[in-house]
Amino acid sequence: MPRRILIIDDEEDIRAVAAMSLESIAGWRVELACSGAQGVVQAESFQPEAILLDVMMPDMDGPATFRELQRNAATAKIPVLLLTAKSQKSERARLATLGVAAVLEKPFDPLTLHRQIADILGWS
Repeated sequence: MPRRILIIDDEEDIRAVAAMSLESIAGWRVELACSGAQGVVQAESFQPEAILLDVMMPDMDGPATFRELQRNAATAKIPVLLLTAKSQKSERARLATLGVAAVLEKPFDPLTLHRQIADILGWS
C-alpha cells in the first residue's frame, strides 16, 4: 500500500515538482492543496500519513495552518514537515519549536525528497 502525502503550498511549481518526485520515484499517493484553509479540509478527508506544509503562504501561513491541524482531533496526529525558503539557522530552530516533525529547506532535491521524508518519519 503506497504512502499517502498531502502537500500544502501556494506555489504551483513547488507542488508539481514535489508531487512528481514523490509519486514517480517513491510510488506514493499525493494530494495537493494550494492554501492553508484548503489543506486543513483535505487533511481531514484524505487522512494522509504526513503533510508537507509551506511556511510562507498568504492568508493562512504554515504555522497558522499547523495550529488548525493540531486543534482537530482527526488531523492532530498527522506528522507535519514544514518547507521553508528561509535558510537562517535561528528561523529553522524557531519553526522546529512549534512541534512539527521537521523543517526542510527550499529548494529541496526532488531526487532525494522521498528519502528525507522516510528517514525523518522512520519509514522503511
